[in-house]
Amino acid sequence: MFKKMMVLPITLVLSLSMLAACGNSTDTTDNSASSGGSTDGAVTINMFTASPEYTDAFNAYIEEYKKVKPNVTINLEIMQADYNTILKSRIAAGSTPDVFQTTAGGDIDTYADYSADLTNEPLAAAMTDAVRTNMTSTDGKVLGLPVKGNLFALIYNKDLFAKAGITEPPKTIAEMDEAIKKLEAKGITPFANAYKEWWVWKHIFQHYVDVAALDAGISSNDLVNKFIAGETTIKEYPALYNNFFSFIDTTVQYGTDKPLERDSNAEVSDFASGKAAMMTGKGAWDEEAIIKINPDFKMGIMGYPVSDKADQSMIITGADQALRINADSPVAKETIEFFNWLYTSDYGKNWFSQVAKVIPPIKDAPLPDLQMPKEMEEILKIEKSGDLSVNYSLDTFHQKFGEIMQAYIGKSKTKDQAVEEIQQAWIQLGSAQ
Repeated sequence: MFKKMMVLPITLVLSLSMLAACGNSTDTTDNSASSGGSTDGAVTINMFTASPEYTDAFNAYIEEYKKVKPNVTINLEIMQADYNTILKSRIAAGSTPDVFQTTAGGDIDTYADYSADLTNEPLAAAMTDAVRTNMTSTDGKVLGLPVKGNLFALIYNKDLFAKAGITEPPKTIAEMDEAIKKLEAKGITPFANAYKEWWVWKHIFQHYVDVAALDAGISSNDLVNKFIAGETTIKEYPALYNNFFSFIDTTVQYGTDKPLERDSNAEVSDFASGKAAMMTGKGAWDEEAIIKINPDFKMGIMGYPVSDKADQSMIITGADQALRINADSPVAKETIEFFNWLYTSDYGKNWFSQVAKVIPPIKDAPLPDLQMPKEMEEILKIEKSGDLSVNYSLDTFHQKFGEIMQAYIGKSKTKDQAVEEIQQAWIQLGSAQ
C-alpha cells in the first residue's frame, strides 16, 4: 500500500551538483541479490544512491568493511538520471532498498515512514550540530545520514583578482560593482555560469533568502514556511525582489556567452582555464575537477554580495543530502551497525577527508587537504555561516524555480511574471503536505 509520500508527483530528479555537482550516469556493482541473511550467517545489504562521483570512495569503504565483517556483502547501485523517479517506483512496488538517498531538510519528513530512527545511535552523536539538524525530522528524530558536509559560496580565481588589483573579495553590492569594473578593465570576464542546470539557481537564491529573513527578523525556515503557506510575497523583501534579480542580471551581462547552454562541466572548464574570475551556483565539490584541469589553480571562496551590509555576505555550510536506512529492511540492524562503524571508527573519520575528499559531517575528523575547506575553516573562525535554507523546500520546488529563472534570463518571462510563478510553485511544490 502507498504511504503518504507517494502522492507526490514523480518528477523530481535529485541534483548531484548539490552532492558534488556533475557526472554521467554510472553503472555499478550488480544489485540483483536479495536483502537479508542466510543459513550460513551471510548478510547482504543493497545500497542505492545518486552519487556517481563517489563510486570509488564508496567501494573503498565497502572493501574495508569486508575486513571487519567478512560475512557482510554490500551491493552498491549508483544512478544519476531519473534517480528519484526510480526510487519512488521501487518503494511503491515494495522493493525499497536497504539504503537509499534523498535530499535533506524537507525530504527528511517526506520519507519518514521508510526511514529507521537513528536518534540514539552512535552515528547520530558523531554528527556536527549543523549536520544533525539537517538530518532531523520535525518531530525531533534523526532519520538520515549525511553523505558529507557541504560548502556553498562564490568561488574566485585569486590570480585573476590580483591581476585586476582586487585585494579583498567584495562583500557588498557596491564592492562587487567596483570589482567587476576592475576585471573588465583588464579584459577578464567576471562570471562563469551554469544556467543550463536547474540546481545552480537554488544555491545562489538561498543566500538571498537568508538575508531576507535576517532583515525581517525571523529565521530562514520561518520565512520559507510563510511562502509555502502563501502568507507573504517576494515583493515584500528587497533582498529577493531587487538584490537577487539584480545579481542574476549582472552575472548574465558580465558572464560567459550563452549562459543557458553552459552546464556544470562547461562552467568548471571556463573557470579552471581562466576564462572567468568567479564561479556562481557552486561549492566545495568542484575543487578536484578544477585542479585536474589546472593543478596550479589558486582559488578562494566568499559569500555572495547580497546587500550593502558586509556582515550579510556569508558562506553557507551544512548537509543537503542524506542516506536513509530502510526501517522495514530485514538487515536494518546490520546496516545500522555498518554506518555506526563508518561514522565512529578511525578509518571512517579519515575516509571522509582522505578517500572521499569531502568536508566531514562528523566531529573530530580532519579536513581534506584542499583549498576550499581550509579557507572555510579560517573564515568560520571570524564569521558566521549562513543557513542552508535550500533544505526548507523540496526539490520539486527548486527544479521548477530553476526552470522559471531560465525562462527569465531567456527573456520569455518578465521579472514580475517570474516572481508570481515562483510564489505559486512554492505553495504547490514547496512541501510534502
